[in-house]
Amino acid sequence: MAKPATVLIKLESTGGTGYFYVAKKNPRKTTKKLEFRKYDPVARKHVVFRETKIK
Repeated sequence: MAKPATVLIKLESTGGTGYFYVAKKNPRKTTKKLEFRKYDPVARKHVVFRETKIK
C-alpha cells in the first residue's frame, strides 16, 4: 500500500503553557517547519505556535 501524503504534527505554544494544536501537513510540499500566530487559551492571548513531532 502507498504511504499517506499527510502526516499529523503538533503545533506547540511558545508561551510556555504547554498548550498545543494538532494539524495535518504534507511533507512533500511543505518541507520547512510550520509557524503560526494562534490563540493560547491558557495564556489568554495570541502567541507563536511552532511545529514539533507527535510522540
